[in-house]
Amino acid sequence: MSTLPSRLAAPRPGWTTYADVVVIGSGIAGLTAALQARAAGSVMVVTKDLLSAGSTQWAQGGIAAALGPGDTPEQHLHDTLVAGAGLCDEDAVRVLVTEGPEAVHALIALGTQFDHTAAGELSLTREGGHLRDRIAHAGGDATGAEIQRALVAAVHAAPDIEVIEHALVLDLIPGVGGGVAGVTLHVMGEGQRDGVGAVLCRAVVLASGGLGQVYSATTNPPVATGDGMALALRGGAVLRDLEFVQFHPTVMWLGAESVGQQPLISEAVRGEGAFLVDDAGTRFMTGQHPLADLAPRDVVAKAIMRRMRESGAEHLWLDARHFGAEKWQRRFPTILATCRSHGVDPVTDLIPVAPACHYASGGVATDLHGQSSVPGLFACGEVACSGVHGANRLASNSLLEGLVFSRRIALQLLEGLPPRREPAADPRVEGLVPGSLRSDLQQVMTERAGVLRSRDGLADGAEALDLLAGKVADEAGVDAWETTNLLTVSRALVAAAGAREETRGSHWREDFPETDDVAWSRHLDVTLVEGVPRLAGSPLRPDRTDRTDRTAGGTP
Repeated sequence: MSTLPSRLAAPRPGWTTYADVVVIGSGIAGLTAALQARAAGSVMVVTKDLLSAGSTQWAQGGIAAALGPGDTPEQHLHDTLVAGAGLCDEDAVRVLVTEGPEAVHALIALGTQFDHTAAGELSLTREGGHLRDRIAHAGGDATGAEIQRALVAAVHAAPDIEVIEHALVLDLIPGVGGGVAGVTLHVMGEGQRDGVGAVLCRAVVLASGGLGQVYSATTNPPVATGDGMALALRGGAVLRDLEFVQFHPTVMWLGAESVGQQPLISEAVRGEGAFLVDDAGTRFMTGQHPLADLAPRDVVAKAIMRRMRESGAEHLWLDARHFGAEKWQRRFPTILATCRSHGVDPVTDLIPVAPACHYASGGVATDLHGQSSVPGLFACGEVACSGVHGANRLASNSLLEGLVFSRRIALQLLEGLPPRREPAADPRVEGLVPGSLRSDLQQVMTERAGVLRSRDGLADGAEALDLLAGKVADEAGVDAWETTNLLTVSRALVAAAGAREETRGSHWREDFPETDDVAWSRHLDVTLVEGVPRLAGSPLRPDRTDRTDRTAGGTP
């Protein structure tokens, strides 16, 4: 078996600087952490692109919290546990839903302008899996962009936060006696901080987003190459539940040859009354689930895939023609413009849709304060596995998770920064695969570890990834670094998906179509040992509460 590099091959750092806290990523999780943590010490934000270019800006639907009359955190907790299919950490979910409303009001105080009703109340809508209207939105369907705007403005107004843009994080710098002493970066800039350098620090906060570019088609931006997860694996951290990758059921289908970031048709469109139909015009979600078109995402994605397989169709259809032009323009102006730019007018036309990779529910395993298994390394947002999503994320809980748990990390840092560690000698074996392998890797993952999985397919996928891992890059560079990160995460994901022999949440095994609560009511943890992903089961807590809704929703 070919081994993965335990460290990325890169030039020696040509410059060194220091900050007490280094935040990797500039979405809702990273910028909130930076703004809240600056009271603890000096803060540096490192981002791969511009400060405003993270995944948060693409979030259309909104942010979920118990904000409306009659809604309660307990009801939000119930819906989250049901969607999580028995693998949620109930303590983490309780943190999310109880601290969520205050955190959203803090966003408003920061300057975020959510939509309001004519009466001046927050305008709330509903999405899949929610039994209440609790999704706050902005600009109709531009919630993420508005949140990102407000946070970026706040960071620009904070002279004590240093920002390094166009910087790819490479690896953790190990500290003497263990833990984190800093990170290495590659900066595409000018002047003193250009090329590979080192930032020494007392704490690293990973908020680097997800792994969407592992697949050929995704709603994730090009920067989502799993860098934070791969860095954490190489640094000795535990990653959890990587097999649970959520495929959004309604992504605009642009043709069989279309790859990369695809247009998302927000769940909020169905929340406002749109519905799915097949080529014959049949509403096939009726009878599939009590919530029909607003069932949790895994249910809808599986139903779409089944109908596509039965009919041989490459996509199905979303019907929102009854909205009329006024509602489309008022409520979903961004989606309307996107559809029209691709030759579809949803006012008069059906929208072609199919599932595509959307969100990683697993990631760097953390406690309730964002601390990973490596001292001094914290994680929040999509890169993390806090326990709130379980086997399938509830719609619009992602922005809330990034917001709530980044605030908790900051509070932990305010109580006491980790000790400053001197850099230790780094014995890890370095390596790199060619950037030209990316399309081959994405094809393997899409065909063998996508929506539909099986023992044979995953075994073939593992073998193909092993062959890719045996190839060596001629020189270091961004393409090779990112592709090596994608390969590292892919190997770990396929190992976890092959081990979990059941169907649960967003993990669908054709050869094991039932949920097995006896054998598989547990997490799967993965570490990198001498360049090879190693799996271990992590049991659920013995006091978890079984639920009889759609699937068990319990407490790890």
